[in-house]
Amino acid sequence: MTKFYRDITRHLKLLAPLLFSLACGGEDDTRLINNPYLNTIPVALNLNLNLPQYNILKYPGNFLELNNQGIGGIVVYNVNNSLYTAFDLSDPNHNPNNCSSMTVEGVIASCTCSDNNSYDLVTGQHQTENQAYPMLPYRIHRNGDVLVITN
Repeated sequence: MTKFYRDITRHLKLLAPLLFSLACGGEDDTRLINNPYLNTIPVALNLNLNLPQYNILKYPGNFLELNNQGIGGIVVYNVNNSLYTAFDLSDPNHNPNNCSSMTVEGVIASCTCSDNNSYDLVTGQHQTENQAYPMLPYRIHRNGDVLVITN
């Protein structure tokens, strides 16, 4: 089994409890609603995967950053062509500022603030601190060749 598939399998195992808790209104749901750092901004996007600017999302393991969307931009990640994630790129453990905008490398989003927070793009969870606020997720589903992203 290649490293890529081991990583995807590991991320899917981590994602299942998060999706279940979000769907069932668990503790993570409360932490998202009560995040004192981020105020949600309405998002309603349709990304046609047949257009050149979104075509990269047809392939598992790829991501796309959408600037000027959400609070600090939105990152969309293709887990396996039927599962996609979308998160805000403003660090959920800082008030939005110059260092709280996160950059993406592989499956990790990181801020440049002194605490160097980093998050998993599949689960949205902080890499090292379980009690930290998770990334702000957006609802995303695939309808044919269109990704629909809302909050």
